[in-house]
Amino acid sequence: MLEILENAWFTLTDVLSPHGPAVHAAKTYSPADFSVHFFLQLAVIILACRVVGWLGQKFLHQPQVVGEMIAGVVLGPSLLGLFFPDLQLAIFPKETRNVLYVGAQLGVGLYMFMVGLTLRLDHFQSKAKSAATVSAAGIAAPFLLAALITPFLLSVPGLFTPGISQSNATLFMGACIALTAFPMLARIINERGLANSSLGTLSLTAGAFDDAASWCVLAVVLATFGAGPGVAVIAIGGAVLYAGFMILYGRKLLAPLGRAVEARGEMSSQVLAITMLLFCLSAFLMDAIGIHAIFGGFLIGACMPRGLFVEELKRKVEPLAVVLLLPMFFTYSGLNTRMDMVNSVSLLLIALGILAVSVLAKFGACYAAARFSGEDNRTALGIGALMNSRGLMELIIINIGLQKGIIGPTLFSMLVLMAIVTTVMATPVFEIVYGRKARESGELDQIDGRLATA
Repeated sequence: MLEILENAWFTLTDVLSPHGPAVHAAKTYSPADFSVHFFLQLAVIILACRVVGWLGQKFLHQPQVVGEMIAGVVLGPSLLGLFFPDLQLAIFPKETRNVLYVGAQLGVGLYMFMVGLTLRLDHFQSKAKSAATVSAAGIAAPFLLAALITPFLLSVPGLFTPGISQSNATLFMGACIALTAFPMLARIINERGLANSSLGTLSLTAGAFDDAASWCVLAVVLATFGAGPGVAVIAIGGAVLYAGFMILYGRKLLAPLGRAVEARGEMSSQVLAITMLLFCLSAFLMDAIGIHAIFGGFLIGACMPRGLFVEELKRKVEPLAVVLLLPMFFTYSGLNTRMDMVNSVSLLLIALGILAVSVLAKFGACYAAARFSGEDNRTALGIGALMNSRGLMELIIINIGLQKGIIGPTLFSMLVLMAIVTTVMATPVFEIVYGRKARESGELDQIDGRLATA
């Protein structure tokens, strides 16, 4: 009996070990190993996101999405891997992260597709001037301040890769500071009942422009850093051509899908399949040219028919995307985050300086631009608070910088710290400067009511 129990225990503890040989390899993970890890990872991710999200909502008054972001870091080497390294590596071995990455991209791309469906184009048209002004300020100020601080950062050993030019370093830092957490911004706007408001649309549109500009700048940096000029030409040129085509012809070409749903009274499986096919192709195109899949999802979502089509699609797709797929995106980014790299007073001061410059460049510039465009003080402060959130889009771009040899692990950790702090502060600052008074006046309740009857 004891021998049976011992064998059972050995089998149970061995379930997460590689069971090679797999395809053309002596020691590697077999397809069954990837499957075992994937389902366990999904279970752990869902549990962690629900628990941390609930704790964040109850005790810190943070939206669910911020809790999911923190949960991703908790599951990575910064916390779980620090105290229980063997357990963390057993659940999330490096060999399986490519599978998790694909699921993460599907989750965030599909969610941004759903966000595009709720974009109020009439608000965008009425606020086009304000959105352009806020976006321009949210790009210009970060690059200006990046030009001022980059020479000092280059003088500190280990922050940038030796031999990088000052212009490339400045462009990279400017892109990092100018970035807005587009998926995070969308979640906060949706959870706060602002999706149909002019403030939410203005912030979301300006954030989309800022992120697209940051990715284009990154393409230029990669091109001049060794990837070749074709990278920048394809990324920027392809994005402009595709976005122009969708803006001019997308809604007209996609209108038959809406008419089919209206005629039937519900969305058929065939229409759903065509819609998902178009989403995948759009995400593929943006990913292939070097921008990011989420912009493809968001752009085609914004051009989809409205009315019953949106209601049916959200009912069929959104719960799975939000609960199951999107948390993989946060966890994958968290697995690449190390918070123990800033380990001296001088480095901590530099990290705090980068944080202060980032807040000044984004919050301050977007607030000033919104006021200049005619927005009232409270709305301008709310826009500045939302635009200052950087989230895991920041982690994506700095991971690319680390992988391509632009920055070192120390600067990477400083930028991770900046991303987390600016994201966590977004909601409480927004509530202080805008949300609290809006609820007292009934403004947010009215928006929530309209959403409920939509």
